Amino acid sequence: MVRCAITVFRIERIVMKKIFSAGLILFRVVDGERLYLLLHYPHGHWDFVKGKIEEGESKQEAALRELEEETGLQADIMDGFEEQLSYVFRQEEELIEKTVYFLIAQTESEEIELSHEHIDFAWLAYNQAEGQLTFANAKEVLKKAELFIRCRS
Repeated sequence: MVRCAITVFRIERIVMKKIFSAGLILFRVVDGERLYLLLHYPHGHWDFVKGKIEEGESKQEAALRELEEETGLQADIMDGFEEQLSYVFRQEEELIEKTVYFLIAQTESEEIELSHEHIDFAWLAYNQAEGQLTFANAKEVLKKAELFIRCRS
């Protein structure tokens, strides 16, 4: 006689909220050296300027708006570069899938009016910026941006 164990699994559909953001790999040139802007977030990590794309906004409009809100800066976006990152995180009891579109922009300004959303900022050369960034995916985006800018120069 063969006995079979049957296990019944209840499969629940996981519903994730989706959020779309836009951000900038922002740089300025000082004495021939490219310096990248990194922001220090209250949770402790270092990252680029980014924020939610509002209804009716393009990625470019959202990225430039976020830049001005978070730093007081204005910049010019370089055509031809867009990198996308997606990740999932939990906010309270809800799972959220966030997609961030990164563009490259250049500014002439140095003075920053940091918003309440951040605790510090730094203008860093490529190698320093790569070392300061917290997340591997941000480091990869910086690397791609640096190569893109070098090829355009």
